[in-house]
Amino acid sequence: MDIKGSVAFVTGANRGLGRRLTEQLVARGAAKVYGGARRVEEVTTPGVIPVRVDLTDTASIEEAAAATGDVTLLINNAGNFTPTALLEGSLEEIRAHMETHFFGTLAVTRAFAPQLTANAPAAILNVGSILSWLHPAGVGAYAAAKAALWAQTNAIREEVQPRGIAVTSLHVGYMDTDMVAAIEAEKNDPTAIAGLALDGVQAGAVEVIADILTEQVKQSLAADRGLNPLTVS
Repeated sequence: MDIKGSVAFVTGANRGLGRRLTEQLVARGAAKVYGGARRVEEVTTPGVIPVRVDLTDTASIEEAAAATGDVTLLINNAGNFTPTALLEGSLEEIRAHMETHFFGTLAVTRAFAPQLTANAPAAILNVGSILSWLHPAGVGAYAAAKAALWAQTNAIREEVQPRGIAVTSLHVGYMDTDMVAAIEAEKNDPTAIAGLALDGVQAGAVEVIADILTEQVKQSLAADRGLNPLTVS
C-alpha cells in the first residue's frame, strides 16, 4: 500500500520504535497518524494525534477503534520485555508477556479489522523479533510470546487477504531503545528499522528481516541447523 495518504494507527507510539514509526509516517506524507499509548501525554511527535490505548485493557482498545474509523494502516508495535525464564521465572511475568504480545495484539487487530476492511486496500504491520525464531533460556517468556505472535500474524494474513488487507511482519534484533537499555549487545538504529519496515509495507512484503543476524537465524530454520547463534554462519 502507499504510505503517502494513508491513515495510520501505531500502538506504543510514545517511545522507541513506535515513536520513530510515527515520525517516518508523518515525513512520508501519511494523511493522518494516530499515536496509541497508555500515557497519551508522552505522545509528542508533531502531527501525531494521541489516542489512549492499553493492550491489556479491552475497553480502551474498543474505545480507540471507535474514536477513529478511517484507519488504513494498523501498526501493532507496543510490547513489554523482562528477562524472564520459563522454568524459574515469575509466572505472572510470563503471562504478562503473552497478554501483551499475543492477546493484546490480537485484540487490537480484531477491533480495527472492520474499519480496515471498510477502508481497503489496507495493511497491518506486526512488530515481531529475532526471538520469534531464536529462543534463549534467559528470555524464554519474551521469545515464546514473539513466537506466538509470528504464528498469529501468519494466520491473520490468510484471514484478511480476501478483504483487501495485506499483512507484514517485522523481525529484528535488539534496537537502541530504552526498553533494552540495560542489555549489553549490538543494537540497531530504530530510525533505520522504522524506515525498512515502512518500505516493506509499501512493497507489500510478507516479512521484513531487518538485520544480518536475524536473517542468519531465519535461514537456520530452513537449514535445520538448530537455533544456537554460535553455530550460525
